[in-house]
Amino acid sequence: MSDEVLVEISDLKVHFPIKHGVVFDRTIGHVYAVDGVDLTIHKGETYGLVGESGCGKSTLGRAMLRLTEPTSGSVVFDGTDVAKLKGETLRKARRRMQMIFQDPLSSLDPRQSVESILVEGMRAHGLDKDKESTAKRLRELLAAVGLPESSLRKYPHEFSGGQRQRIGIARALAVEPDLIVADEPVSALDVSVQAQVVNLLEELQDNLGLTYLVIAHDLAVVRHISDRIGVMYLGSLVEEADSDALYEQPLHPYTKALLSAIPVPDPVVEDSREQILLAGDLPSPANPPNGCRFHTRCPWKQETRCDTERPALREVEGAAPGQRVACHWAEDIRDGKIKPHEVKPELVETGALNPDVPHVASVVEAMES
Repeated sequence: MSDEVLVEISDLKVHFPIKHGVVFDRTIGHVYAVDGVDLTIHKGETYGLVGESGCGKSTLGRAMLRLTEPTSGSVVFDGTDVAKLKGETLRKARRRMQMIFQDPLSSLDPRQSVESILVEGMRAHGLDKDKESTAKRLRELLAAVGLPESSLRKYPHEFSGGQRQRIGIARALAVEPDLIVADEPVSALDVSVQAQVVNLLEELQDNLGLTYLVIAHDLAVVRHISDRIGVMYLGSLVEEADSDALYEQPLHPYTKALLSAIPVPDPVVEDSREQILLAGDLPSPANPPNGCRFHTRCPWKQETRCDTERPALREVEGAAPGQRVACHWAEDIRDGKIKPHEVKPELVETGALNPDVPHVASVVEAMES
């Protein structure tokens, strides 16, 4: 990993409008899927992005590649703001940024053979120059991901889940990218196959000098593969640190809760360690809480600032170098000056009960459109 920055994201926002009406659509609200994220990714590193379902991880990854249009903010890739590119310029830039999708079966066209799937991207970017060189490149790709040459004539349904994910990886590698966004690359696979795919990603990174953004909810996988980790909650980045530093001394209450949920194989340690159970459900991204987004579920919530002032992502004195946290009271919580207290779950009303808050069905429809 070098100190050179490959991707710099500044105040990135992705807001999906919620429409209502049959003849005349009118916007009655927004889903704040990503709401002001700042992060940097260095060349050759693996940046892990974690958080519970619905926090905006996948939307952030897709917005980086302009698969989802950002509402505002900038995504500077190797000195170029991707958010401002259009047409042919954007298409050419995408060759250097590829994505591995979460579900390997639905992301592969069932009517195309593996050869057709791999050649399609190469042809789109002018890398399919002649039959001999293309055939050699296809053999290299399959060898790189551990698949036999005979796989070229087969179709996606003829492979196992792990093999299909390897085809997805080969497709991403076919256009020789610099950055790969891996959206839950192993979540749909068996545990034994997960290890194979994770090891494959690390091997390809060493051999090809790739840069990864790995989106996942499995904290054990993220720790194994990542150099740095960012923790997302309800569209915002709440903590960022080197992998070891984050696991050894988490500073944000949400990060503490996530790490406390990881089982420890030692029964003595498991019974004695602190376990934090969060009360209530994740608030609606269409109606996020004021102030700190986490204050409705935080065991360390204080009477001042938490529900009125949104904390900025900042470095904390005495923390590991580069560790940033979005919490007003991170130092006091770390030093034991603030003790956790019981949190009572809050009732979240839907649009049927509260006309000012969009109904949950409208939120889902907006995020899927």
